Amino acid sequence: MTLREVWQWGGSRLHAAGIPDALLESEILLRHSLSEGLSALRSPIFRSDRTPSEGLSRAMFFSRWDEQVPPLGLRRFRVNLNRRLKREPTAYILRHREFYGLGLFVDRRVLIPRPETELLVEKTIELVGERPLRVMEAGTGCGAVAIALAHHLPLARLWATEISPLALQVARRNRRRYHLGHRLRLLQGDLLIPLSFQVDIIVANLPYVRDAEIDGLPPEVRDYEPRPALAGGPDGLDVVRRLLTQVAQRLKPGGWLLLEVGYGQAKAVTALVRGALGGCSIDMVADLAGIRRIVMAKRP
Repeated sequence: MTLREVWQWGGSRLHAAGIPDALLESEILLRHSLSEGLSALRSPIFRSDRTPSEGLSRAMFFSRWDEQVPPLGLRRFRVNLNRRLKREPTAYILRHREFYGLGLFVDRRVLIPRPETELLVEKTIELVGERPLRVMEAGTGCGAVAIALAHHLPLARLWATEISPLALQVARRNRRRYHLGHRLRLLQGDLLIPLSFQVDIIVANLPYVRDAEIDGLPPEVRDYEPRPALAGGPDGLDVVRRLLTQVAQRLKPGGWLLLEVGYGQAKAVTALVRGALGGCSIDMVADLAGIRRIVMAKRP
């Protein structure tokens, strides 16, 4: 079968299973499968300036799709396609997710970083600027937010906590990839408890899915992503409340707290933050869809 035929066949299988963007998903899985299966082979598909280990670029994919797909690449594609048909997230199959311009390793030990969380990074970078501030992330997961901040804020010092030792393994792997061990410390523990001093900025993207909503999530999320990284209790705010009992001891006067929140939660979170940080000033930042996504509070 040619590259075009395999791509179209995979797209038709995915479309029949009700998976959106079926042809794009088929392309991504096929390019990855060729990289996986052919990295040690001298396949004609890899005749380019790129090395086999770099995989099949998108330009190569569309310019060479009348070439035959080698048997090993086809076998790998069938395996990966079947995983996706079972609704395993593509990011877990690829073991890769792009976040704020960085490529991160992800697997089932961690929640897959979402595009909307990039807004949390963006607002934190705006606050820090060129200042050598201390920044803390609570509940880092794969390390996406903390690593993006450390990468883009060379003068800042950063700490990040994670209660799951398995997730922390993934975060350490991503930290090594970007050589940030000298400026980003990863600590195991619950939220702010591992920190023994005050910082200038605390950021967090905590579990905020309501218990009643868990079963209605897409199967990619419900059946594959770690439940503790999603579930936030009856109203989705249990973990936020726990964080807010700790924040006054860890945030400097004049410091900032930035929280990502779920749809319809900004007003309730604002009230909780005011109760924890009396007299604070609060801003709410909407994402591109108009959802109030980030609650920013400045401690008096």
